[in-house]
Amino acid sequence: MAEMKPPANAYDVLIVGGGMVGASLAVALRSLPLKVGLIEAVEFESSAQPSYDDRTVALSYGSKRIFETLGVWNRLEADGATAIHRIHISDRGRFGFARLSHADAGVEALGWVVENRALGRALKESLTDSPGLTLFCPAAMESVEYGPDSAQVRIRHGERVDTLTTRLVVAADGGRSLVREQAGIETRRREYHQTALVTNVTPERSHANVAYERFTDSGPLALLPMRDNRCAVVWSLPPERAESIRQLDDTAFLAALQERFGQRLGRFLKAGHRAAYPLARTEVMEHVRPRLALIGNAAHTVHPVAGQGFNLGLRDVATLAQILGEAQRAGEDPGDLTVLQRYAQWRRRDVWATSSFTNGLVSVFSNDLAPLSVARNLGLVAVDLFPPAKRALLRLSMGLAGRLPRLARGLPL
Repeated sequence: MAEMKPPANAYDVLIVGGGMVGASLAVALRSLPLKVGLIEAVEFESSAQPSYDDRTVALSYGSKRIFETLGVWNRLEADGATAIHRIHISDRGRFGFARLSHADAGVEALGWVVENRALGRALKESLTDSPGLTLFCPAAMESVEYGPDSAQVRIRHGERVDTLTTRLVVAADGGRSLVREQAGIETRRREYHQTALVTNVTPERSHANVAYERFTDSGPLALLPMRDNRCAVVWSLPPERAESIRQLDDTAFLAALQERFGQRLGRFLKAGHRAAYPLARTEVMEHVRPRLALIGNAAHTVHPVAGQGFNLGLRDVATLAQILGEAQRAGEDPGDLTVLQRYAQWRRRDVWATSSFTNGLVSVFSNDLAPLSVARNLGLVAVDLFPPAKRALLRLSMGLAGRLPRLARGLPL
């Protein structure tokens, strides 16, 4: 008797959301004998694609290793990834500061700054080299129904509606995840009452591959080195002030930024397009359910201070891909709750530590009580002068703390 083939619309894994995290998971699963589908509502190179807009992402050393292992890094490097050799942390108007250097960690760079559009191009090129992948784009997920052995995912592309069957649904559809909402998974959300004003500027002096994290009385201000001697700016402000500054003309905007940042890079000469994004911390009560796993912003959002958000999501990707690879080799069902709980348990500590770290920075540096101000500045000095404290901060910021998945150690799945 001839072996019956599974129907064409049956998948092992369906990833809902083709942004940076969802597309990265699709690339990571290429090496596994799994049938994978990726559902994304907006074309990758469309100006309406929110994941691949004018923003930049700071990739940690660990994230670079993941992309290197996946064969994506060469494309990013060729497209202008800019190394961060040093990080300068300061409290505006106070005495404390800390300096971190790649030499302290014995690596070629602490991280790299990559333009989101460049990352989108690199991931899209990698996806086209994936014969086991079906890309549904543009297509919108309308609903998911979970059964004991599979899930039914209803998608719409144009006037056509299809129902796909899968053993595992992965929600990678962002902080306002529809998959998570339809599943009724509870979230805890803390509003920071801040807006991230994002742009890039050209300074008078060379940035010399230094990233700056400057804490001010209105919120953290980060400047990250980019190619062509530009600096990516992530400026956290109260929402009303962020909007008023966003609408300034370039001359007035550069003057406002100069007043907050100071003269370390000389005068700011030119500003790019400005955009604003509200900031919140989100935690989910469940990372997995039978037939469902959450990754990236669908599972957690953190404050952009220290640039940890995407790196945290990429470690979700590397961990889930490893768990699915191990399950496949053991003949296990990828959507079985026992399998998925291994992913959830592995990720719990890293997500908690990173979320607590970024939230703690915002809380401590936004309080102007004199005793706390002195204490935090003494803390910065201690980090600068005390090697064990510096090493601990370096490992956390480089994405090398705790138990690392194989991809983050440079090992294939």
